[in-house]
Order: sequence, then structure tokens, then C-alpha cells
Amino acid sequence: MTLHIASLAAGLLVGVVYSLLNVRSPAPPVVALVGLLGILIGEQIVPVARNLMKGESLRAAIGLAECSHHVLGQLPGRHARPDVPPRHAPLD
Repeated sequence: MTLHIASLAAGLLVGVVYSLLNVRSPAPPVVALVGLLGILIGEQIVPVARNLMKGESLRAAIGLAECSHHVLGQLPGRHARPDVPPRHAPLD
């Protein structure tokens, strides 16, 4: 239930920001996509900041937070690990 309340609060905050920027909801596609990118990047600020406060370099802090995996998702060609044989559909 806490997750639902936090989600509602975040939605209310975004609604207030949209209102202050005079953007109608639902936003035009480009505005909405830029906003989603901002959300994805914004989610990574806290883990990176935590790692920076532990004394890590910026590059190490970003790596430890696994930002590229979270923001970019699974990139094409990156899903196969060389040490794991590919799975094939069983032959009937």
C-alpha cells in the first residue's frame, strides 16, 4: 500500500509541475518522452550520489549504480554472455 501512496504522491507532484509549465496532460508525445527520460535519469541520482559520498570516483559511482542497465535497458547484442551457451528450442 505504501508503494501506491508514493506513486500517487509522485503523480500529484508531476501534475503540479505540468500545471506550472502550462503543459496539458496527456502531454504531447515528445514532451512526454523527454519527461520519462528525465524520470529515468532522476531515479539514478540518489544511488550515484550515495556512491560518491562513499568516496568513489564519478565513473565508479555510475558503474556501481548500474545506471546504463536501468536507463537504457537491455541493449541489442548485450544479452548473450559468452560463458553461457545459447538456449535453443527443443526439437520435437
